[in-house]
Amino acid sequence: MTTPQHKIGSGFGVRSTAYDVLSGIDLSGRTAIVTGGYSGIGLETTRALAAAGARVVVPARRRAVAQEAVEGIDGVETDDLDLSDLESVRGFAERFVASGRKADIVINSAGIMACPETRVGPGWEAQFATNHLGHYALVNRLWPAIARGARVVAVSSAGHGITGVRWDDVQFEHGYDRWQAYGQAKTANVLFAARLDVLGREAGVRAFAVHPGSILTPLQRHLAKEEMVDAGWIDEHGKPADPSFKTPEQGAATQVWAATSPRLAGMGGVYCEDCDIAEPVAAGTKGGVHAHAIDPEQAVRLWALSADLTGVDAFAAAP
Repeated sequence: MTTPQHKIGSGFGVRSTAYDVLSGIDLSGRTAIVTGGYSGIGLETTRALAAAGARVVVPARRRAVAQEAVEGIDGVETDDLDLSDLESVRGFAERFVASGRKADIVINSAGIMACPETRVGPGWEAQFATNHLGHYALVNRLWPAIARGARVVAVSSAGHGITGVRWDDVQFEHGYDRWQAYGQAKTANVLFAARLDVLGREAGVRAFAVHPGSILTPLQRHLAKEEMVDAGWIDEHGKPADPSFKTPEQGAATQVWAATSPRLAGMGGVYCEDCDIAEPVAAGTKGGVHAHAIDPEQAVRLWALSADLTGVDAFAAAP
């Protein structure tokens, strides 16, 4: 069943927190994997899921930092994972699958934004490689543990409106622009969720992409203070200046809602924001989801490209 890209009236909104959307939901006996689950909205996601009874696995590039961040949160464990390194992705996935555990929830929350030009692996642009290809490979390698009715959430951004996938120069080999690269990676997150939902549906797996909102977190580490002041995000003292910005607890809400809401049973393949399914919008419009990010043909094309680049495809025999 194809889910319409339209609001469903969830009862939650822009100021709802991760704890609000989990009210009355018992996740005891369920296991969640949260990349980036030790910083920013990822950490708030980890806290909320664990408080609802889930066992939360937080794979991290900086495992010692992650361990310190989640110290004292019951039901949370860490492991090693560098999304920019496909061998590291393979290692974590193989360890998890070998444990025999089922992954009920996978939230791809880790990411980088607007970084200086950086090359990883065989020369891939770092934002596309980390935000998209690493997560693509992770989910495909985790498939034996996911293919029992899991929900997969790809954390995208309103930044997907910057650009679609630049098919003629995906790796920015002919001129780098950090915001264009970020926009492409965030579009890729949406297209990934759309295609995974189609491929995984027979196994009961549903996928969602989400925009968490604007939140001041370590994601802005590559932005100069002056740039954020000029954008109106913070004041000269470094304090939040934009009243539309969310707290980390509010920023975590949409991904937690997409991962757990009973209202989404039997649904998937859509882009969500403010704890609801988002509406399609025209190019240049703020909010909502742009057509290039939910185009099924582009989703198929991106999946094929990702499979070719990473050498991984859990659905290689799928039509």
